[in-house]
Formats: sequence, structure tokens, C-alpha cells
Amino acid sequence: MTEIRIPQDLWDDDREGVIVSWLYLDGAIVEPGKVVVELAVEKAQMELAAPAAGRLTILAAADAIVTRGQVIGRIE
Repeated sequence: MTEIRIPQDLWDDDREGVIVSWLYLDGAIVEPGKVVVELAVEKAQMELAAPAAGRLTILAAADAIVTRGQVIGRIE
């Protein structure tokens, strides 16, 4: 199992971010390097890619407020 985690260095301070959207549905098969989630921090939008191949389990839904280091999904 591989975690999808908000990187500690994705933004500079302790602000929170918001999950804008997941580009795959819960249970979908994803490939490494493919963008799976879009995040927003203030006026910037960022993308996170799948760190591994497998079945996606979403732990934090779209519109959820997230912090650096938080696990938002898993790939099994």
C-alpha cells in the first residue's frame, strides 16, 4: 500500500489547502506519474501525481480542507 500524502514542502507556511477535485473515482486503477488530484492554496492551484500503480482509495473528498503531511488517499 502506498499513501497519497500532501507534501510538506508544497507551500511555504502553515496555511491549509483545499482539494479541488479528484481526477479518478474511488476504486479506479491509476498509473504512476498520472495526476490524480488537484489542490488549491489561496490563489494557486497544484496537482499531485500517483506515486505508484494500483487501485485508488480516496480518504479526503473534494472540497475537504487539508494540511501539509496529511494522507488523502491510498493506492493498493
